[in-house]
Amino acid sequence: MELVLVRHGLPERVEVETGTADPPLSTLGRKQADLVAEWLIGERIDAVYASPMQRAYETAQPYAALAGKEITIEEGVIEFDRHASSYVPMEELKAQDYEAWKAFVDGGYNEGIDIHQFHATVVNALERLIAAHPSQRIAIFCHGGVVNVWTAHVLGLTPSLFFEPAYTSIHRYLCARTGERNIVSLNETGHLRGLATEGSRQ
Repeated sequence: MELVLVRHGLPERVEVETGTADPPLSTLGRKQADLVAEWLIGERIDAVYASPMQRAYETAQPYAALAGKEITIEEGVIEFDRHASSYVPMEELKAQDYEAWKAFVDGGYNEGIDIHQFHATVVNALERLIAAHPSQRIAIFCHGGVVNVWTAHVLGLTPSLFFEPAYTSIHRYLCARTGERNIVSLNETGHLRGLATEGSRQ
C-alpha cells in the first residue's frame, strides 16, 4: 500500500494566556490547501485521515470536498506541540528571535517533550492504518514533526526532527505486508509553483 503524508498549510500566529494554542490556517495557508487538493485530485486515494488540530484538519477539507470523501480524525498523528500555549511560525521566530530559532533547530524542542514517546505514538498509529488499508493509497494530513519521526523510522534513524517539510508538502512511502517500508518521495511541492511560500514550523 502507499502512505501519503501531507503537512498542513501555513497557520496563523497564536499566543494564548490560558489553554493551548490551536491556530487555524492563514490566508496563505488556505490557498496552499486548495493547491494541494487540486494536485491530489488526479490520483486515486482510498481514505483520508487528519490530525484533530485545526491547521491539519483545515488543510484536508478542500481535498475531501473535491474528492467527495469523509475525513477521519486520527489522534495518533497529532503534533508534539499540542499542549503549547503559543504557535509562532518558524520563519517569524527566526526573524524576531534568532537565538530562540537556533535553539529549536539544534534540538531545543526536546525541552518538555519526550521525542521517543512521540515517535512511538506516531509509528504505532501509522502502522495501524497501514494494516487497515492493504493494497490501497491513503492520505494523512498532519504535521512536520509527524513526517520527521516517521521518515526517521523508515530510514532506521534515531527519532529526531532532522529536516524541514514545507507547508502542504507531500511525502510518499510504500509499505509492504511483509514489513518493508520504503520512501518514494519527500517534500513534493510542485503544486506550489508560482505561489510565494514562507518558512516552516511543525
